Amino acid sequence: MDSNELMKFADDSENITDSNLSQKFWKILIVDDEPDIHTVTKLVLADSVFLGRKLEFYDCFSAKEAREFLSSNDDIAVMLLDVVMEQDDSGLKLVDYVRNVLNNRTIRIVLRTGQPGQAPEEKVIVEYDINDYKAKTELTTERLYTTLYSSLRSYRDIITIDKSRRGLEKIISASSSIFEIQSLKQFVHGILMQVMSILHIDNDAVYLKTSGLTASNMDGDIIILATAGKYAEQQIEKQNIDAIDDKNVRLMILEALQKKQTINRGNCYTGYFRSNNGSENIIYLEHAEDINPWELDLLEIFCANIAVAFDNIYLTKEIEDSQKEMMFILGEIAESRSKETHYHVKRVGEYCKLIAILSGMDEEEAETLRVASSMHDIGKLAIPDNILLKPARFDDEEFEIMKKHSGLGSDILKFSKRSLLQKASLIAQQHHERYDGKGYPDKLKGDQIHPYARITAIADVFDALSTDRVYRKAWPMEKVIRKMEDEKGRHFDPVYVDILLENLDKFLDIRKKLDK
Repeated sequence: MDSNELMKFADDSENITDSNLSQKFWKILIVDDEPDIHTVTKLVLADSVFLGRKLEFYDCFSAKEAREFLSSNDDIAVMLLDVVMEQDDSGLKLVDYVRNVLNNRTIRIVLRTGQPGQAPEEKVIVEYDINDYKAKTELTTERLYTTLYSSLRSYRDIITIDKSRRGLEKIISASSSIFEIQSLKQFVHGILMQVMSILHIDNDAVYLKTSGLTASNMDGDIIILATAGKYAEQQIEKQNIDAIDDKNVRLMILEALQKKQTINRGNCYTGYFRSNNGSENIIYLEHAEDINPWELDLLEIFCANIAVAFDNIYLTKEIEDSQKEMMFILGEIAESRSKETHYHVKRVGEYCKLIAILSGMDEEEAETLRVASSMHDIGKLAIPDNILLKPARFDDEEFEIMKKHSGLGSDILKFSKRSLLQKASLIAQQHHERYDGKGYPDKLKGDQIHPYARITAIADVFDALSTDRVYRKAWPMEKVIRKMEDEKGRHFDPVYVDILLENLDKFLDIRKKLDK
């Protein structure tokens, strides 16, 4: 059996298949002041393949040249190093520089010397962090292959261990930060990004090519929560997995949910984890390369951690949803007390959110406005019934009392330390201010009025005019539109009025759905 067969036979014993082949190379550095040594070494090893990768050679002809090269190249697998070059101990000094100055513990160093007497093997092995020591005379072709193969295998194992260590460090760091996140949206995006970073500890270029998504089984409806890569480009967040173009991806996700287990096929990973509250969640990744067993182990550890975090997030979300629901209930109580339809509160909230999004606010802030606006008339709870329930226009004295509901509503809410209630207090205080400064209670003008209050004012009046009230019937839509246009720059911020009128069909759809 010749040397090439020896190397290839060794590869077969590692169960390497075509699907594992990579375009990467094992980088071999030859450091020797004899050009013939470089030529012969590369001639012997040129066609070698180890674990699916060919060899890539680099040449340095002095220890000084090697120091400069290694200072900017930390991914060399094996260095074949001569001892005697500029000085009798140049090679040994280079070993010390690599290990103790560059702190490179992964490169495998094989000392080759033509003058063993200059560096006795026993002394060198004990005093220097090298991996093998060979006299050039004993390095036959087969011995060279054997030495290189064992060195590459050692390098592979060290790199794997190092990646595992860094992967575990990432998991610890990620788990800590993940537990601090309270928003479900931020949480699922954070999970996806952390998993992708775990798989690409060393290769940011590959990381950028990775695609993935997270999904959750919500009462049999599998909803996509977060996306990355090509799935982000498809804009399928918050949709059912049927929105995924690739049928095979959908089938893998369904299979993982059905079998209640993680599925890994080549470069496609479908992680399944179930939290203590019973929620079933999926992380799907398309990796640039096949996922290694040690990477799978890291993913399993990470998923075990985030299952606990998911429970915390869902608990927090349940509390937040309860708070939002309670705010709407209180808002509806205030409206129902004045004999208005309780759907006024919900319509105003939806109108506010739509205007906010169309004006450029992000989804989270727009949702905050939707909920906070539900309390805009909470101060009506403190207005006497004989005024609040009067089926005719107020006289001047009654109107002055009625106007106090803005300040009363703000006072009810302002002492809360909750951000959402603070915003609701602001809206209650300012939603009757006018853009021209003639509103109440503080006669604020233009941008002095918070955008939340400016938007709520438009939504409130639009709904009031277009629906029945205790003292009058709903106006025809043509009359409502004329009123909104007439009040641009007077009562209302003209920018937000234009948004409403230019998207009127969307607002009418909301009214139709909540017209009760």
